[in-house]
Amino acid sequence: MKYYLIAGEASGDLHASRLMQALKQQDAEAQFRFFGGDLMTAVGGERVRHYRELAYMGFVPVLLHLPTILRNMKMCKQDISQWKPDVVILIDYPGFNLKIAQYVKAHRICPVYYYISPKIWAWKEYRIKNIKRDVDELFSILPFEVAFFEQKHHYPIHYVGNPTAQEVREFLANEKLEVFDHGTKRPKVERGNEKWDKPVIALLAGSRKQEIKDNLPAMIQATAHMAESYDLVLAGAPSIEPDYYAQFLEGSAVRLVMNETYPLLSKATAALVTSGTATLETCMFRVPQVVCYETPLPQLIGFLKRHFIKVKYVSLVNLIANREVVRELVAETFSADNIRRELEAILPNGAKRQQMLSDYEEVHRLLGESKAADEAARQMINLLKHNNQ
Repeated sequence: MKYYLIAGEASGDLHASRLMQALKQQDAEAQFRFFGGDLMTAVGGERVRHYRELAYMGFVPVLLHLPTILRNMKMCKQDISQWKPDVVILIDYPGFNLKIAQYVKAHRICPVYYYISPKIWAWKEYRIKNIKRDVDELFSILPFEVAFFEQKHHYPIHYVGNPTAQEVREFLANEKLEVFDHGTKRPKVERGNEKWDKPVIALLAGSRKQEIKDNLPAMIQATAHMAESYDLVLAGAPSIEPDYYAQFLEGSAVRLVMNETYPLLSKATAALVTSGTATLETCMFRVPQVVCYETPLPQLIGFLKRHFIKVKYVSLVNLIANREVVRELVAETFSADNIRRELEAILPNGAKRQQMLSDYEEVHRLLGESKAADEAARQMINLLKHNNQ
């Protein structure tokens, strides 16, 4: 069968590439055409656009690049019409993908499947109308989404397990391991050319330039006094050029590593993490963390968060547990002093460290052991075969 996939950022590229591998294993005649990145390209098929040409975040960047976004959207619609796939598979990135879903459905080209559902439980819940109208099947990777879609909105979905949990489990299984003081498994060997002589504090400052610009300076300031006792290591995002980080790292003790996020987390004693998939990855590695996310107009955002925003938390760890497992410093609570104080509390012998590690086990249990990509591919192929009968 012919599969057309659209991923608009680095995490989508990763999850889509794993789904493509699973589809190839279960469908020997699978053909791929896609908007995506290097990982999807490595699986095979024809890449139409790299996600770097799509990934704009925030009102001003989107406005400035609106002609490019609209041009890519028009080209994507035309490309799908010409290629005539058996299914279009959308991966997150709802601002772009829901427009594509609307076009494909309106023109009756093929079924539309959504893998990694839009986070409408957090914002823009009105999009449920578009999803019900334009998406034939939705495949969720977060267990709490089942109740949201099925009970609240009466829209059946498929929970297939969590790919991040699967990816971390597979990484740890492939490493040579030893057990540290709190029971976490760690590699005995160094990875790549990096040698970390002291305990490591990992900095994960986001995957977009605006996130990095907003969060990294405070992270560096909060950890500056720890440089003699810890190696301070920043995980570079695959979509960001190393040169971009130089302006923030100059004069600091923080070192940058590229494409080494999992090896870095496997060595880390604690982490500062910008909200997103990275918070869940850090949990899966059993690394205590502080979630840091600066926002514009922090007092206003804090008020809205308390009174109007529909979810209590911004991190996936807390959303899955439905309680505060990790401390979130967002809006008016975001500051270098608060980051420093919360980080010290989760370092060895810190007051909050053992409780957080214990709470992580509940998150592991809630996510389950399913191999998300394999299960999603199996269900997708069965649905397509049934529809074609």
